[in-house]
Amino acid sequence: MEFTIGGRLEVRITPADVGKRVSVRRRTDSGGTGAEFTDVVGVLTSWDNGVLSITRKSGESVHIVESSVAAGKVVPAAPARRRGPAASFGELAAVTARAWQPVESEALGDWRLRAAGGFTRRANSALPLGDPGLPVGEALGRVRDWYEERGLPAYVQTATGAEGTQELLCAELERHGWRREVSAEVRIAALAPVGDLEADVREVRLTREPDAAWLARYQRFSTPGPHVLRVLGSGPSVWFATVPGAAGDAADAGGPDADPDVPPAAIGRCVVDGRWAGFMAVEVAPEQRRRGLATTVMTALARRALDEGASAAWLQVEEDNEGARALYDGMGFAAHHRYHHYRSA
Repeated sequence: MEFTIGGRLEVRITPADVGKRVSVRRRTDSGGTGAEFTDVVGVLTSWDNGVLSITRKSGESVHIVESSVAAGKVVPAAPARRRGPAASFGELAAVTARAWQPVESEALGDWRLRAAGGFTRRANSALPLGDPGLPVGEALGRVRDWYEERGLPAYVQTATGAEGTQELLCAELERHGWRREVSAEVRIAALAPVGDLEADVREVRLTREPDAAWLARYQRFSTPGPHVLRVLGSGPSVWFATVPGAAGDAADAGGPDADPDVPPAAIGRCVVDGRWAGFMAVEVAPEQRRRGLATTVMTALARRALDEGASAAWLQVEEDNEGARALYDGMGFAAHHRYHHYRSA
């Protein structure tokens, strides 16, 4: 990245650029005799008391002493995507929220407070997609009170890494003592290639509701209750996929001797919403892994979504789930942005 004019390093940013995406080159104290530099790219979230704060697309905050800045400039908000469907953050945020709806919700200006008995952070966090209608500090106090009334920890879900995401809000949350607990990627891809994957989908059973067998495989179903079923069943057009298990030899799972009393070999969930198909809860029994069952489940769900008119796919994957990330890489999914859950101190 070029920082120079006429061979000289130039600092071409000022405190007036807070809120813009910038690239900053800073000097590092390496202990050597020559000057060494590192580059930081992200959204400039503050420039106070001689310290710049930059939020990277990963959500990480970097603090830079102004005296160490050797060069800096404003850069485009986000690079153009080279593959997959075009999508704005606002569109994806609305679609992903409709696919995993809470049992109870309340508006706080343009923010949405969501609760579902503590079942997953996504259904039990504030979703800030605009102006709360009052100063952020006061809004966060309202969020804390709302969740305290329900005996739940207070979370706010935010996003970074794309045009229109919430780096400034992330920095504000940190200034108010909120701490990031979990981060994940939202990935997108064209849907047709997923449906075209080679997989024997004849063994996959698709239903509109999760049955007892599906729930027996679902890892998050540790606290059964109506709130769990309401969240799982929420969304415009919801499908559940099951590859049946089998008694006896695990290698025969899903075959003609499938036993309804044995937990499924693999499961998945898909929500079709206009042009979008969202994939969730894709899980494979430990003894059944490396047989391509996750691909089989997603292919079956993708074909059903294509039949309903969808053309684009999305999913969410936590940053430390290397196996799932590799699988989705092979299917053509690419990161669009990251989302984070901040918890009140």
